[in-house]
Amino acid sequence: MGDSYFGITDPGNSLEWMVFLTGKYFGMFLEGTILTLYIAVAGTLLGFVLGYLVGIIQDIRINQGDFFIKKIVVRILKIIASVYVEIFRDTPMIVQAMIIYYGIRQLGVSMTPVVAGILVTMLNTGAYMAETVRGGIGSIDMGQREGAWAMGMSPLKTMLYIVLPQAFRNIIPEMTNTFLTNLKMTSVLNVIAVQELFMAAKTVGGNYYKYFESYMVIAVVYFVLCFVFNKLFGILEKKLKGKNDYVLAVEYMDNQ
Repeated sequence: MGDSYFGITDPGNSLEWMVFLTGKYFGMFLEGTILTLYIAVAGTLLGFVLGYLVGIIQDIRINQGDFFIKKIVVRILKIIASVYVEIFRDTPMIVQAMIIYYGIRQLGVSMTPVVAGILVTMLNTGAYMAETVRGGIGSIDMGQREGAWAMGMSPLKTMLYIVLPQAFRNIIPEMTNTFLTNLKMTSVLNVIAVQELFMAAKTVGGNYYKYFESYMVIAVVYFVLCFVFNKLFGILEKKLKGKNDYVLAVEYMDNQ
């Protein structure tokens, strides 16, 4: 072949081909990895915000004493939120990508594949996180809200300062799973020509007809990325949980 990468000039087995392809197309694999991370991080963060908003809407309660207009608005918002969640939870992400990208282009709106990829990831994440947030909010004891209301806090302040911080801590494991899923699911965005990691492997594999070796390279990359982020989120979760050796002041005084 003439070219030599990592000391390999004429690869003979699959492992040597993996090393050879990694060396020759390192820049392409690196660009694909960076774009994959960019879409996964941006789409997931935006999706978390959207999921929180939808989750809060789903948690809003309609009381008998509320104004008629408020009841109508809240019901409409709840219906919109429910329809949105069901649509994106019950359809494949690859189909969503095709519909959103080509559908928006048919409306005459110019959108790059990367922007479409982030939008799809955000909407998909928001739908799943909405149910997670609603469950996280529901896990907080209602007595805490009632206590805050008794102290004069408004429902909005109670949600922002009392409920959501605790709900956030409770749903971190699911947030971790969602991000790792998005990191892997960006591979389906190659159908709308996003030059992410999977597309890079597909291109590299076609140059030498070594698809198995090329996909094995990105399998290693995906594994390393997911492993590292999983450990980092685990550390974050432990930090937010705090120490396990707290002693109640009452118990401390009784022991003195």
